[in-house]
Amino acid sequence: MIRAVIFDCDGTLVDSEPLARRAWERSLAPYGYTIDEAEYATLIGLQYLKVHGFFADRVPGLVAPEPFWATYSDALFTLIDTELEPFDDALDTLRDLRALRVAVAVASSSPRARLDRTLRRAGLADAFPVSVAGDEVAHGKPAPDMFVRAAERLGVEPAACAVIEDSPPGVAAGLAAGMRTVGIARDGVALDGAHVVLGRLSARDVLDAGA
Repeated sequence: MIRAVIFDCDGTLVDSEPLARRAWERSLAPYGYTIDEAEYATLIGLQYLKVHGFFADRVPGLVAPEPFWATYSDALFTLIDTELEPFDDALDTLRDLRALRVAVAVASSSPRARLDRTLRRAGLADAFPVSVAGDEVAHGKPAPDMFVRAAERLGVEPAACAVIEDSPPGVAAGLAAGMRTVGIARDGVALDGAHVVLGRLSARDVLDAGA
Protein backbone atom coordinates (compact mmCIF):
# COMPACT_ATOMS: atom_id res chain seq x y z
CA MET A 1 0.00 0.00 0.00
CA ILE A 2 1.37 3.38 -1.02
CA ARG A 3 1.56 5.82 1.91
CA ALA A 4 3.77 8.47 0.30
CA VAL A 5 4.46 9.75 -3.22
CA ILE A 6 7.72 11.42 -4.14
CA PHE A 7 7.62 13.60 -7.26
CA ASP A 8 10.50 14.46 -9.52
CA CYS A 9 10.25 18.13 -10.50
CA ASP A 10 11.65 18.99 -13.93
CA GLY A 11 9.73 17.23 -16.67
CA THR A 12 7.33 15.68 -14.16
CA LEU A 13 5.72 18.58 -12.31
CA VAL A 14 6.72 21.35 -14.72
CA ASP A 15 7.61 21.68 -18.39
CA SER A 16 11.13 22.91 -17.70
CA GLU A 17 13.37 20.58 -19.71
CA PRO A 18 13.09 22.64 -22.94
CA LEU A 19 13.98 25.75 -20.92
CA ALA A 20 17.02 24.05 -19.40
CA ARG A 21 18.25 23.02 -22.82
CA ARG A 22 17.85 26.55 -24.18
CA ALA A 23 19.80 27.88 -21.19
CA TRP A 24 22.63 25.43 -21.86
CA GLU A 25 22.62 26.39 -25.55
CA ARG A 26 22.83 30.10 -24.73
CA SER A 27 25.56 29.56 -22.15
CA LEU A 28 27.70 27.38 -24.41
CA ALA A 29 27.22 29.48 -27.58
CA PRO A 30 30.11 31.86 -26.72
CA TYR A 31 32.41 28.82 -26.79
CA GLY A 32 31.23 27.90 -30.29
CA TYR A 33 29.64 24.69 -29.09
CA THR A 34 26.37 23.33 -30.50
CA ILE A 35 24.46 20.78 -28.44
CA ASP A 36 23.63 17.55 -30.19
CA GLU A 37 20.11 16.18 -29.73
CA ALA A 38 21.27 12.66 -28.93
CA GLU A 39 23.92 13.70 -26.43
CA TYR A 40 21.57 16.03 -24.57
CA ALA A 41 19.01 13.25 -24.16
CA THR A 42 21.55 11.36 -22.05
CA LEU A 43 21.88 14.31 -19.64
CA ILE A 44 18.24 14.73 -18.66
CA GLY A 45 17.68 13.95 -15.00
CA LEU A 46 21.31 14.39 -13.94
CA GLN A 47 22.77 16.82 -11.40
CA TYR A 48 24.21 20.13 -12.59
CA LEU A 49 27.77 19.09 -11.76
CA LYS A 50 27.48 15.96 -13.88
CA VAL A 51 26.10 17.91 -16.84
CA HIS A 52 28.79 20.57 -16.49
CA GLY A 53 31.43 17.84 -16.33
CA PHE A 54 30.07 16.29 -19.51
CA PHE A 55 30.43 19.55 -21.41
CA ALA A 56 33.77 20.41 -19.78
CA ASP A 57 35.19 17.27 -21.40
CA ARG A 58 34.03 18.53 -24.80
CA VAL A 59 34.29 22.33 -24.66
CA PRO A 60 37.84 23.72 -24.57
CA GLY A 61 38.24 26.45 -21.99
CA LEU A 62 34.88 25.96 -20.28
CA VAL A 63 35.05 27.72 -16.94
CA ALA A 64 34.70 25.88 -13.64
CA PRO A 65 31.26 24.85 -12.35
CA GLU A 66 30.75 27.72 -9.90
CA PRO A 67 31.43 30.66 -12.24
CA PHE A 68 29.64 28.89 -15.09
CA TRP A 69 26.61 28.43 -12.83
CA ALA A 70 26.31 32.21 -12.58
CA THR A 71 26.03 32.45 -16.37
CA TYR A 72 23.83 29.40 -16.81
CA SER A 73 21.45 30.17 -13.93
CA ASP A 74 20.99 33.75 -15.13
CA ALA A 75 19.78 32.43 -18.49
CA LEU A 76 17.73 29.64 -16.95
CA PHE A 77 16.04 31.70 -14.24
CA THR A 78 15.00 34.31 -16.79
CA LEU A 79 13.28 31.56 -18.79
CA ILE A 80 11.72 30.05 -15.66
CA ASP A 81 10.37 33.42 -14.57
CA THR A 82 8.82 34.19 -17.95
CA GLU A 83 7.92 30.89 -19.61
CA LEU A 84 7.63 28.06 -17.09
CA GLU A 85 4.35 26.13 -17.12
CA PRO A 86 3.31 23.32 -14.76
CA PHE A 87 1.70 20.17 -16.11
CA ASP A 88 -2.03 20.16 -15.37
CA ASP A 89 -2.15 16.42 -14.76
CA ALA A 90 0.66 16.68 -12.21
CA LEU A 91 -1.12 19.49 -10.35
CA ASP A 92 -4.38 17.50 -10.33
CA THR A 93 -2.56 14.40 -9.08
CA LEU A 94 -0.83 16.33 -6.32
CA ARG A 95 -4.11 17.92 -5.21
CA ASP A 96 -5.92 14.58 -5.17
CA LEU A 97 -3.14 12.83 -3.24
CA ARG A 98 -3.18 15.54 -0.60
CA ALA A 99 -6.97 15.23 -0.35
CA LEU A 100 -6.52 11.50 0.25
CA ARG A 101 -3.96 12.32 2.99
CA VAL A 102 -1.15 10.62 1.14
CA ALA A 103 2.19 12.13 2.16
CA VAL A 104 4.02 13.95 -0.65
CA ALA A 105 7.55 15.14 -1.30
CA VAL A 106 9.61 16.42 -4.21
CA ALA A 107 13.14 15.20 -4.97
CA SER A 108 14.98 16.90 -7.82
CA SER A 109 18.43 16.75 -9.38
CA SER A 110 18.30 20.55 -9.58
CA PRO A 111 20.32 22.62 -7.12
CA ARG A 112 18.32 24.12 -4.26
CA ALA A 113 18.26 27.59 -5.85
CA ARG A 114 16.72 26.24 -9.05
CA LEU A 115 14.28 23.91 -7.29
CA ASP A 116 12.94 26.66 -5.02
CA ARG A 117 12.60 29.12 -7.87
CA THR A 118 10.80 26.56 -10.01
CA LEU A 119 8.35 25.64 -7.27
CA ARG A 120 7.60 29.31 -6.54
CA ARG A 121 6.98 30.07 -10.20
CA ALA A 122 4.68 27.05 -10.50
CA GLY A 123 2.69 28.07 -7.42
CA LEU A 124 3.99 25.07 -5.48
CA ALA A 125 6.23 26.77 -2.93
CA ASP A 126 4.14 25.47 -0.03
CA ALA A 127 2.85 22.27 -1.64
CA PHE A 128 5.50 19.89 -0.33
CA PRO A 129 6.36 19.49 3.36
CA VAL A 130 9.57 17.73 2.29
CA SER A 131 11.88 18.61 -0.60
CA VAL A 132 15.34 17.34 -1.49
CA ALA A 133 17.61 19.08 -4.01
CA GLY A 134 20.46 17.66 -6.05
CA ASP A 135 23.17 19.62 -4.24
CA GLU A 136 22.02 18.23 -0.88
CA VAL A 137 23.05 14.61 -1.48
CA ALA A 138 26.42 13.04 -2.15
CA HIS A 139 25.20 10.96 -5.08
CA GLY A 140 22.54 12.08 -7.53
CA LYS A 141 20.29 10.01 -9.74
CA PRO A 142 20.60 7.17 -10.77
CA ALA A 143 21.75 6.62 -7.16
CA PRO A 144 18.82 6.35 -4.71
CA ASP A 145 20.12 8.88 -2.18
CA MET A 146 17.62 11.70 -2.65
CA PHE A 147 14.59 9.41 -2.66
CA VAL A 148 15.80 7.60 0.45
CA ARG A 149 16.34 10.93 2.19
CA ALA A 150 12.87 12.15 1.21
CA ALA A 151 11.30 8.98 2.62
CA GLU A 152 13.26 9.36 5.86
CA ARG A 153 12.04 12.94 6.26
CA LEU A 154 8.47 11.84 5.60
CA GLY A 155 8.82 9.03 8.11
CA VAL A 156 7.68 6.42 5.58
CA GLU A 157 9.58 3.24 4.73
CA PRO A 158 10.76 3.02 1.09
CA ALA A 159 8.54 0.03 0.31
CA ALA A 160 5.47 2.16 1.05
CA CYS A 161 6.60 4.98 -1.26
CA ALA A 162 5.95 5.59 -4.93
CA VAL A 163 8.26 7.68 -7.10
CA ILE A 164 7.06 9.58 -10.19
CA GLU A 165 9.81 10.14 -12.77
CA ASP A 166 10.19 11.17 -16.41
CA SER A 167 13.84 10.22 -17.01
CA PRO A 168 15.81 6.95 -17.12
CA PRO A 169 18.20 8.06 -14.33
CA GLY A 170 15.20 8.93 -12.17
CA VAL A 171 13.52 5.60 -12.79
CA ALA A 172 16.76 3.81 -11.94
CA ALA A 173 17.03 5.83 -8.72
CA GLY A 174 13.48 4.97 -7.68
CA LEU A 175 14.06 1.29 -8.29
CA ALA A 176 17.37 1.38 -6.41
CA ALA A 177 15.58 2.99 -3.47
CA GLY A 178 13.21 0.01 -3.31
CA MET A 179 10.18 2.12 -4.18
CA ARG A 180 7.31 1.56 -6.61
CA THR A 181 8.35 3.56 -9.63
CA VAL A 182 5.90 5.30 -11.95
CA GLY A 183 7.22 6.56 -15.27
CA ILE A 184 5.50 9.52 -16.87
CA ALA A 185 6.23 9.43 -20.61
CA ARG A 186 6.16 13.13 -21.48
CA ASP A 187 8.49 13.06 -24.49
CA GLY A 188 8.46 9.47 -25.65
CA VAL A 189 11.60 8.59 -23.68
CA ALA A 190 11.91 4.87 -22.89
CA LEU A 191 11.49 4.35 -19.16
CA ASP A 192 12.59 0.76 -18.94
CA GLY A 193 12.12 -0.97 -15.61
CA ALA A 194 9.40 1.30 -14.22
CA HIS A 195 6.61 -0.66 -12.56
CA VAL A 196 4.11 1.26 -14.66
CA VAL A 197 4.47 3.87 -17.40
CA LEU A 198 1.69 6.42 -17.85
CA GLY A 199 0.93 8.86 -20.61
CA ARG A 200 -0.95 11.06 -18.16
CA LEU A 201 -0.79 11.17 -14.38
CA SER A 202 -3.65 10.53 -12.01
CA ALA A 203 -3.68 9.86 -8.28
CA ARG A 204 -5.51 6.58 -8.76
CA ASP A 205 -3.04 5.25 -11.31
CA VAL A 206 -0.10 6.22 -9.11
CA LEU A 207 -1.59 4.55 -6.04
CA ASP A 208 -2.51 1.46 -8.07
CA ALA A 209 1.18 1.05 -8.86
CA GLY A 210 1.54 -0.29 -5.35
CA ALA A 211 -0.99 -3.06 -5.86
